[in-house]
Amino acid sequence: MSKNFDVVVIGGGPGGYIAAIRAAQLGFSTACIDDWKNAKGGAAPGGTCTNVGCIPSKALLQSSEHYEHAGHSFAEHGTEVKGLSLDVKKMVARKDTVVKQNNDGILYLFKKNKITFFHGRGSFVKAGDGGYEIKVEGAAEETLLAKHVVVATGSTPRILPGAAFDEKLILTNTGALALTEVPKRLGVIGAGVIGLEMGSVWRRLGSEVTVLEGLPTFLGAVDEQVAKEAHKQFTKQGLAISLGVKIGAIVTGKNDVTVNYVDDKGAAQKAVFDKLIISIGRIPNTTGLNAEAVGLQLDERGFVAVDGECKTSLANVWAVGDVVRGPMLAHKAEEEGVAVAERIAGQHGHVNFNTIPWVIYTAPEIAWVGKTEQQLKAENVAYKTGSFPFLANGRARALGDTTGFVKFLADAKTDEILGVHIIGPMASELISEAVVAMEFRASSEDIGRICHAHPSLSEAVKEAALAVEGRALNF
Repeated sequence: MSKNFDVVVIGGGPGGYIAAIRAAQLGFSTACIDDWKNAKGGAAPGGTCTNVGCIPSKALLQSSEHYEHAGHSFAEHGTEVKGLSLDVKKMVARKDTVVKQNNDGILYLFKKNKITFFHGRGSFVKAGDGGYEIKVEGAAEETLLAKHVVVATGSTPRILPGAAFDEKLILTNTGALALTEVPKRLGVIGAGVIGLEMGSVWRRLGSEVTVLEGLPTFLGAVDEQVAKEAHKQFTKQGLAISLGVKIGAIVTGKNDVTVNYVDDKGAAQKAVFDKLIISIGRIPNTTGLNAEAVGLQLDERGFVAVDGECKTSLANVWAVGDVVRGPMLAHKAEEEGVAVAERIAGQHGHVNFNTIPWVIYTAPEIAWVGKTEQQLKAENVAYKTGSFPFLANGRARALGDTTGFVKFLADAKTDEILGVHIIGPMASELISEAVVAMEFRASSEDIGRICHAHPSLSEAVKEAALAVEGRALNF
């Protein structure tokens, strides 16, 4: 006998569980299906982000940063550390605890909001007069009938041909987050967010890290001035970054991996690593969804095809997050999840792709929102720019971290903020002010005339805004 729901969400990642919560808040009977398992086989909702992505990577980044500071930075603050040692297993165990706390928090939110949770894999069976029949394959098989279905099945790592993941020598982000020993030689293919963050973790802990990137430019999606500074800082820290390479044969040995490649000058090269992380992007996860059973349309790249409101080709079937077009970001998925639940309720959900912030949690952190300078040039948009270095910020000096700057891009005629780019301490937190400003179509002068606390890192944002008109006060 089937169980009836107004809304069934397939997938319990950021897009899925948030969609379920908002739907329940709006009065719909709601179910969420998710098949992530913890080490003991129990439910672990939260998707890639919570289990092997955003949350655990930040936990390890924080732990590795503490270790590096203790070994290199504490002395200048008058704190001497003797006999510094590293317990990677304990570090990873802490990461696992943080993940479980988030898993348990989501299960609590399901209970609080009276959402029925099914631990298993959800798939379409057929469409009927009352909605869609959904099968749940788990410890016990269930059949659900849903008036509305939200597909939020996320994404999976892209495989590099000839280099199958074994999570022992050739790793995805999953394996990179589960290492219990520091590899002496770590290779990273792909200089994107995942590659740089994981490379940073293990470099701080003692690995010799080599990053191999196929594109000729470093962080091509980032503002060029920021990317140049980032490359300078990462190289200074010890990351060996090679751009414009062509990866050849990858051969696994008993305890190592050999990567053959051609460098940007056309010369054949060979590198041997103890571990190899491959992070060349992600692909939408529709495996096992049985989309063909109901005629759910996928696009040419395998994404669930949706319109601007996340409606699919089927009535009352929606899709959000990594499985649809747009940036593969957890917070983008959350916003879409909320918007879809509100649209089901007849409201007008809001997602503005132009004000979605991006963050790379390296040191220095990199964050931005809106257009880059190279995009504005390509679009022939007349703009003004202003920047301010953290070197001239009192709080940054007190912290002992003066790397980087804040950069504003504003319309040459109206002064409306078109983009804000930050590289430096706590960039991930500072960018939110720019997001709010851009949502309200503020000008750089608006930010420049708002009082900011002193001393604070946020003053660098104000000063950069003032610099658009050559009015910076402290530089």
